[in-house]
Amino acid sequence: MTTQKFMGRHSLLKRLSAQVGNEGTAKKILVDRGHMTKDGKLTAAGKKRDAMTAEERAKDRAAKRTGKPANEFTYNPSSNTARLRRR
Repeated sequence: MTTQKFMGRHSLLKRLSAQVGNEGTAKKILVDRGHMTKDGKLTAAGKKRDAMTAEERAKDRAAKRTGKPANEFTYNPSSNTARLRRR
C-alpha cells in the first residue's frame, strides 16, 4: 500500500495506519511514542509531529539521530529520507 497520499500535514494517524496495516496498531505505536493519549487524543508532541510534512519529519529524524540541525539536511522524496548536505 502506498502512503504517498498521506504524506501531508495533519494526518498522523492515517499515515501510520497505512504504513503498519491497521489503525489499532498505529494507535498503540503513537501511545508508546507519547504522541497520543490512550483515549485517542494527540499530545502536544503528537500535535507538533502531526503538523509536519514528510520532508520535515525526515529531516527531524535525521537531526535527532545525528545531533545536527534539521536545516543541514536535504530531503529525498523517493526514499523519504534526509541526508547531510555536501559542502
